[in-house]
Amino acid sequence: MAKKIYDIKPPKVVYKPAKEIKESLVVEKKKVSHVHHKKESNSIWVPISFFIFIVVLITGTYLFFKLPKANISIWPKVNALSYQQTITASKLVSSVDLTNNVIPAQYFQAVKTEAQDFPATGSASDGGEASGTIIISNKFDPPTPFNFKAGTHFMSDSGKLFVAMQKIAIPAAKKVGSKITAGTVQIQIQAVEAGTDYNIAPSNFSIPGLKGTASYYSVSAASTSAMTGGYTGKVKKVTDDDIQGAKDVLNKKTTADAMTALKSQISSDYILLDNAVLSNVTNSSTKTKAGTVADSFNYQTTVTASALGFKKSDLDQFAKNYVISQIPQGQTLFDKNLKADYSAGTVDVSGGKIILNLNISSGDYQNIDKNSVSLSLLGENADQIKETINSSLGNGVSKIQVNFWPFWVANAPNSQSAVNVELKFQ
Repeated sequence: MAKKIYDIKPPKVVYKPAKEIKESLVVEKKKVSHVHHKKESNSIWVPISFFIFIVVLITGTYLFFKLPKANISIWPKVNALSYQQTITASKLVSSVDLTNNVIPAQYFQAVKTEAQDFPATGSASDGGEASGTIIISNKFDPPTPFNFKAGTHFMSDSGKLFVAMQKIAIPAAKKVGSKITAGTVQIQIQAVEAGTDYNIAPSNFSIPGLKGTASYYSVSAASTSAMTGGYTGKVKKVTDDDIQGAKDVLNKKTTADAMTALKSQISSDYILLDNAVLSNVTNSSTKTKAGTVADSFNYQTTVTASALGFKKSDLDQFAKNYVISQIPQGQTLFDKNLKADYSAGTVDVSGGKIILNLNISSGDYQNIDKNSVSLSLLGENADQIKETINSSLGNGVSKIQVNFWPFWVANAPNSQSAVNVELKFQ
């Protein structure tokens, strides 16, 4: 067999372990996978980036044409105004009347009646007179009736003097043969003095007025029961000062309560002048007279409170209407500084009329049609806007301020809805 001869030395074959070969294959596979994934990712972001670009372009174009706005602030010159006027607040009208210089007035009234017990402060000696009944007997012969006036005195056998409380008619006695039956009558008598000494037991009585006459012993009286009710002591008595003090206290209290009741009827939008609120005591009395013995007495008072008021809103409305009627044509009322001060003249509450001296201060400014102004400013820059406004409004403007938005805008938009004209006042 022929022998092989090599001119060049063959490469040396290196044998690797199986594990090392497996790891090499995994690395190669990852490299291939990474390259493939990178190619796929690049292919997805291309359309996304294009879409975002289109959206941004459209949005930017929209904002460029739709966002621009112009805010123009104008400060009109305000002229100071001052007026004086005399007006009447009357309960006879129901609305503001500029022609007759009248505003409505409202009449209010409240009536309050109060009664109160007051203590008596006076003191006096007091006593009760004993009293009772007696039977008068008439045995006069020949039989004769007797008549005595009220106040006839009777003397007890113990020396206590009593007086008859009514007229006395004593019938004549009845005589049959030598026998006489006395005519009798029962009456009420009372001790002439107070005190317990007159509370005497049943007694015999004579009539002092008959002493020295033939009938003195023929006409007599007797009581069948004791006299009672006699006493003495200290008691309270109503004095003039008590009555006057009660009057002062209750009149003051009732007046205050009547005024409170009156004001509770009146809402806060009404103006009440001090001299347009009245109170009148229509009744102030007591049935108890000075000198009356009593521990206390009752006093009663009635007070009528009345007021005439007018609304601040009606006063302001008159002032506003009056100023509007006085300002020249082409001027507008600046009602934010409208002020109406007043002072009271004649006040007649019961007649329902108040005369008011009114001082009105306000202001006016040149009429400015914001719609027309905004229309004339379309497409103009700041300087042109100021020139246009000054040209149309002249001396009626004291200041102009122009603001564009966003920052890149240099001219007013061509859409009137994007041009805002605002009036400002210092």
